[in-house]
Amino acid sequence: MKALHIITGLGTGGAEQQLRLLLRHLPVDCDVVTLTNPGPVADGLVADGVRVTHLGMSGNRDLTALPRLVRLIRAGGYDLVHTHLYRACVYGRTAARLAGVRAVVATEHSLGDSQMEGHQLSAGVRALYLASERLGRTTVAVSATVAERLKRWGVPGPRIEVVPNGIDLARFRFDPALRAHTRRRLGLPEGAYVVGGVGRLAPGKRFDVLVRALARLPEDYWLLLAGGGPQENVLRRAAQQVGVTDRMLLTGERASGGCPGADMPSLLTAMDVLASPSAEEAFGLAVVEGMAAGLPVLYVSCPAVEDLPADTTSGCTRVSGSTDSFVRALLDVRARGPHPRTVSAAHHYCITRSAARLMDVYSAVADMPCESPSLGVSSV
Repeated sequence: MKALHIITGLGTGGAEQQLRLLLRHLPVDCDVVTLTNPGPVADGLVADGVRVTHLGMSGNRDLTALPRLVRLIRAGGYDLVHTHLYRACVYGRTAARLAGVRAVVATEHSLGDSQMEGHQLSAGVRALYLASERLGRTTVAVSATVAERLKRWGVPGPRIEVVPNGIDLARFRFDPALRAHTRRRLGLPEGAYVVGGVGRLAPGKRFDVLVRALARLPEDYWLLLAGGGPQENVLRRAAQQVGVTDRMLLTGERASGGCPGADMPSLLTAMDVLASPSAEEAFGLAVVEGMAAGLPVLYVSCPAVEDLPADTTSGCTRVSGSTDSFVRALLDVRARGPHPRTVSAAHHYCITRSAARLMDVYSAVADMPCESPSLGVSSV
């Protein structure tokens, strides 16, 4: 089988990095097209030996991208097209059908109750999404929560398959020597109790809640935010206003060298607790990575935890999301004593398991009779 993955961009977001990890474990010949922004993940894919094409799309209404994409799909002789993120799903599913590819799969990475990919939902967004969805055969939801949201939106249940995001468990295994080395490199005091936050520094992640909480915690608490984004300067100003600048570290984007030599496993091992104040998540990859690193986790929204049996998530605590709730929870989790750094329920989200489930979807889609609606267009 030869497959083409079409994604809106290849910056350092969760969907983009999940695609790179997935391609390492899929037993399929895969190429990738990015509509825009061939960023650090594109470089990583090329290093992995994946052919990446930048379509050079100038914006959401750049309709000239559609015939270019159709020609690319036809020339590649692909058996299956798999799209990721909203713009790529709309253009990619349409182009695949125009190019004559019937096996079309889309993964829904980021549908929330009120937003998608950080943007507020609207009737127009929903209508265009549903119209393009009919051109595919299966929509993959990254959690059961997202599957329910898709159904409420109007996607028929039989067209939805749940394939959770996956992680490479071995990379996150706790290493005490790595912890000591990373904490020294970051300049953390020996007795610092480190509260970690992981993700894009954007308004929806609500990391300002952790900055305000830090100001109300004892002086040996530190905040380590792993990620970059448009709110970096906002968070720095907030820290200055509440007097915690000297106890907050921002690493910047992992791939950009913001924290030289550091990657996510090493940063997680330097933390004592992971806090996720985001109120609306589609999966909660950072929380799962924290679980794999053996960290206690405080979260507001995390379908990846909520979809698991309650008796498997003892290290995870749901909080209301206010500054007060995080202050109380952070004091409480420390008072319980050191958390055993063992992998708990994170094994449910092993990348090899997710890749195997996606291959089942590919096989089923490839075997389906041609029942999708026709576009009524024979060439572009």
